[in-house]
Amino acid sequence: MSAPSRGRGTGPTHGRPSPYGALHRALRLLEAVDRHPHGVGTAELARELGLPPAAVRELAETLECEGYLLLDESVWVLGGALTLLGQHNREQLVRARLHRKLADLRDELGAAVYFSRYHDGELSVEAVSATEEAPAVQEWADFRATAHASAIGKCLLGQLDDDGRRDHLARHPAAPLTARTITDAEQLLHRLDRQPATVPVLDLQEYALGTVCAAVPVTAGSTVGCLATSMPVQSAYRLRAAAELLAERAAPLMVAMAV
Repeated sequence: MSAPSRGRGTGPTHGRPSPYGALHRALRLLEAVDRHPHGVGTAELARELGLPPAAVRELAETLECEGYLLLDESVWVLGGALTLLGQHNREQLVRARLHRKLADLRDELGAAVYFSRYHDGELSVEAVSATEEAPAVQEWADFRATAHASAIGKCLLGQLDDDGRRDHLARHPAAPLTARTITDAEQLLHRLDRQPATVPVLDLQEYALGTVCAAVPVTAGSTVGCLATSMPVQSAYRLRAAAELLAERAAPLMVAMAV
């Protein structure tokens, strides 16, 4: 015996209401509201759908409770919940695109690359692209607590205002990671104030001996972010050129992230 059709026309089966009837009516109601960008009343919806006004209102109120419809000055409009549908897929798409772009940049530089953000008062390394030939920095000390020493951290702190920088350093005091680490908060704040926005931020073995890094800010709306690279100290002669390439790629990268 074949299964009942689940198409648009599914209705009562053998005298019993279809389990999909309410779902179909809800979908048709959403489609009808969508055809009226300035809103539509219950009576007009009832005429379009061929349903009693009371049934339309009951269904619309149920969808309103779930955020899919909104009653605005006696007319129904689409609710905010609909804009969230597909958001997870969008985030996956953006992340996959980001990793592809970082991999291309990693191969072009011949060095590991990173995309990081400063969000809700903390540093977060969102994505890393590295290989055996272009290894990432070993996180021997928590990146979130060592922003004062890393190129990523200083680049992100440099985009905050003075209060934001002081708040971060109060929660994550500058600790000596290597002999080159700046641990005096006022000295660090002074350097951040003097850092030109167009000049890459460098880490010359301040976070870890044997590694040098560079970071440049990226701007996308309110995002406080940066693009960075790291390489062994033996390749320090390549750092300046790599930083310049990062600066060239930062804006196109953020444009590519838009969906």
